[in-house]
Amino acid sequence: MQPSPKTIVIASRESKLALWQAHHVRSLIEKLHPDVVVSVLGMTTEGDRIQDRSLSKVGGKGLFVKELELAMQDGRADIAVHSMKDVPMELPDGFVIAAVTIRDEPRDAFVSNRFDNLRALPVGSVVGTSSLRRQSQIKARYPELQVQPLRGNVQTRLRKLDEDQYAAIILAAVGLERLGLQQRIAQLLEPEESLPAVGQGALGIECHADRQDLRELLAPLEDMPTRQCVEAERSLSRALAGSCSVPLGGYAQIIGEQIRLRGFVATPDGSRLIEDEVTMRSSESTPGKIGQDVAQRLADRGAKEILASLDDLA
Repeated sequence: MQPSPKTIVIASRESKLALWQAHHVRSLIEKLHPDVVVSVLGMTTEGDRIQDRSLSKVGGKGLFVKELELAMQDGRADIAVHSMKDVPMELPDGFVIAAVTIRDEPRDAFVSNRFDNLRALPVGSVVGTSSLRRQSQIKARYPELQVQPLRGNVQTRLRKLDEDQYAAIILAAVGLERLGLQQRIAQLLEPEESLPAVGQGALGIECHADRQDLRELLAPLEDMPTRQCVEAERSLSRALAGSCSVPLGGYAQIIGEQIRLRGFVATPDGSRLIEDEVTMRSSESTPGKIGQDVAQRLADRGAKEILASLDDLA
């Protein structure tokens, strides 16, 4: 049995939001284990350095994770804190998500200085988003709007909105809330209008699989309902080979003794959008199986053809 660690170094991206998340986890660990010294190692990842191209064209959101894993690999860090929506569907050999903390707000936020919601935008208005998932849903439901790419951290995106480069932008609400910017939210978009990204609103803590000492120390931070929902969503995405280059969303909720999982796949231009869902008693299935079931229902309705067409364009 490994002795409990006396120090823990958290690898984190250096954006304000990522550092907030790392320090949040640091405070949770310190409350549980006041004798453990916890520090944060800030790093600039490849995903942060590339700002002139969309993530789907440069390797996906895994670019935010790889260098943090290298820091753990070479001993500079013990754990890494990630937004679960940024974590690739398959972790590298030897790594594990040791804990998934309680989920915060999962919905997308409509942010505008002049308009209250998407429906209020005039024809031809420019909406900014970094996400093919959001882009495809906006184009499917509001074909009269223009959607243009929007990269950068939260503050950069808000600045571009304030400079009138966009009539509105769509962000994850949780990022604004964690940074104390919730007053910028004009409207929270319900899942029926913008189905969230897989894992959105949840934080995951990654470490080496063989660090049993860390896994035991982090175990009390695990929120099992959040873990089950995120596992169902990630199973759906994994079954459909989902990445940020695929317009795909998945959102699970536990309602009483049931788990409900909604998912969609679309073409980037929104011309085809396929949605489906499954609701089952938690005792009758596993989160992974529910994810596979929704993926199969989407596949039966044409999702595979959409995905194949995206492969042809790659």
